[in-house]
Amino acid sequence: MEAYECFRDLAIILISAKLLGLLAKKLKAPQVVGQILAGLLIGPSLLGWVQQSDFIVMLAEIGVVLLMFSAGLETNLKELVKTGPVALTIACAGVFVPLVLGWLLYSAFFGFAPVGSDEFFRGVFIGTIMTATSVSITVQTLRELGLLKGRVGTIIVSSAIIDDVIGIIVLTFVIGFRSSDAKPADVVIKTLLFIVFSVVVGFLIYFLFKFLDKHAPHHRRIPIFGLVLCFAMAFCAEKFFGIADITGAYVAGIILCNLRDAEYIAGKMDISSYMLFGPVFFASIGLKTNFDGFSLQLLWFSLAFVVVAMAAKIIGCGLMAKAWKMSNRDALKVGVGMMTRGEVALIVSQKGLSVGMVSPEYFTSVILLILCSSIASPIIMKLLYRGEKKPDHSHSSGENPDLDETEIVYSDY
Repeated sequence: MEAYECFRDLAIILISAKLLGLLAKKLKAPQVVGQILAGLLIGPSLLGWVQQSDFIVMLAEIGVVLLMFSAGLETNLKELVKTGPVALTIACAGVFVPLVLGWLLYSAFFGFAPVGSDEFFRGVFIGTIMTATSVSITVQTLRELGLLKGRVGTIIVSSAIIDDVIGIIVLTFVIGFRSSDAKPADVVIKTLLFIVFSVVVGFLIYFLFKFLDKHAPHHRRIPIFGLVLCFAMAFCAEKFFGIADITGAYVAGIILCNLRDAEYIAGKMDISSYMLFGPVFFASIGLKTNFDGFSLQLLWFSLAFVVVAMAAKIIGCGLMAKAWKMSNRDALKVGVGMMTRGEVALIVSQKGLSVGMVSPEYFTSVILLILCSSIASPIIMKLLYRGEKKPDHSHSSGENPDLDETEIVYSDY
């Protein structure tokens, strides 16, 4: 691929994502649904105008990191602490139920294998793929609705973050049982060290930014330094602790969410995300979809895989939310909000492929799950929130995603 061809790809992605996003809005669906369908339309499965490339993959990765950083900035920290026990138990249920149902599904199709055999671990690994949650699409949907800071929104985001950490630990344990090189205990230790690292660094960074906030309020250097923190935390999470980079980005947002200029930083992040990185990320989900080599048996398994994986999150997370005395409607919101799969499911699947725990043809099932859950979840979430009053928040960027960019950029200069 020639260097200049990336500009053609970006032009096609951005115009198609925007047009189909507007069409989705006209049809009363979240714009992210249109952006995902745009990727499917222009990708290799249909028109073939844009191919998945390393350049698109990197831009999409930046997009999801920025999205999670913004979600952290918009998080109500007091509400997050208050919902901590609820989020932890919901996340545990959101891992356990899909893990068990995934193994049962694989065993029902291919036979119940003895415990400890390769086939047994393949079934467990199918369940491990189901444990992953991608909160980024739900976050964007809640932001479009202006409900990200609500209690249910906070529970969903924090549960998904904890869910990913637990899922990564489960993944390492499953691989560890099959490979003498892997040490599952190392992941537990690294996760605990990451928590300690985040708390210590978080306090130091927070007071540094508080000093900057006091002496240079509403200055452009503050969002720039915030972006540096976002990328640094994402890098450290992956490189040194084996934690997903989106978790590091979310933690970076949490560190800064109590600043007076948190709203200002989030507004600056929204511009980059709205203009470029966000559409590329959501369109990339559609670009990854390729239906070549689909057999009838794989089709039936994939359909069952999608249904079970989506239902498992609703059952596990929804019932646990209900156990915390949430209303039926709010419990269903939590379950549906945890239903989406995305980059973490892809990471888990690719890891399984690299160590031989799953065959390449099953990767298409994962793509289909990501596509179906990414489209269904925001539509159902919007229906569940229909008619509800938005919480009173001062941060407008989450309440009006179509705010004119020039108003965000220049109103505070």
